[in-house]
Formats: sequence, C-alpha cells, structure tokens
Amino acid sequence: MLDIVLYQPEIPPNTGNIMRLCANTGCALHLIEPLGFDLEEKKLRRAGLDYRDFAEVRRHPDLASYRAQNPGRRLLGLSTKASRAYHEIAFREDDALLFGPETRGLPEQVRESLGTENCLRIPMRGDSRSLNLSNAVALVTYEALRQLGFPGLG
Repeated sequence: MLDIVLYQPEIPPNTGNIMRLCANTGCALHLIEPLGFDLEEKKLRRAGLDYRDFAEVRRHPDLASYRAQNPGRRLLGLSTKASRAYHEIAFREDDALLFGPETRGLPEQVRESLGTENCLRIPMRGDSRSLNLSNAVALVTYEALRQLGFPGLG
C-alpha cells in the first residue's frame, strides 16, 4: 500500500486530517522530524478524531532514516516547483508520496535528491501559491488509489 510521508509538518489540524485519510484508505503515515507540534496536541486529536487508533503512524528523525527503512520504494515528491503533473504518472502500489511543510514546501536539496522525474505538481492557476496540505495529500492519494483500482476499499 502507499506511504504518505510528511516532511517536517507544521500545522496539527492538517496532520490530523491526513491521519484520518490514512485510516480510511489503509495508507501508512510517516512523519519526518522535526515536527512543528506535539503528537498529543489537542488540535491534532480534534482533527484526527478517533481515527488515530486506526492509522499506522511512524516517526523518523530525518528523511534518510525513512529511506533506509523503506528501500526499493519509489519516493515521489509533490512541489509547486515541479514541471510534471501528478496525473501524468503511473502510480505503483509501493509508492511513497512525499509532501513538504506547509509554509515552505519541499526544500530544494530534497527535490534534487529525488530527481525531476520523481517530482510532481498539482495544476493550479499561475497566480496561486499552493493548496492546503491535507487537500493536496487527498487529491494525489486518491488519484494513485484510483489508478491502482482502489485496493482493499469498497
């Protein structure tokens, strides 16, 4: 199943919403430290409701640790700076979808480490900066799941 990887997330309600998405889709959620909040924070619990108990959530001290623990997974980074749209790729069931922090997106060195072929964007108007993180994760996750035939979902 897909991994959702949040690189240094900053806003608790976004992570809570993504946790809920993961609980409902069977995707694993990986959080790359440092986090901009405590996992026990009230806003995170409220957004995640009781879904946290149903979501597989793992923390990693850095992106290198995630990669070392998940060899062979294709890591696809989402960025407004990418040229390839997310719907133009053929997703695989063992893909990992990497999203950057809300206020600054994926750092350049992370994008470079992925390679341009593994950096994707969500089409938007030219004068737009970005979408809300939890909305972006939902869009891309459901496109990947659609392509894969919604495995395990009814």
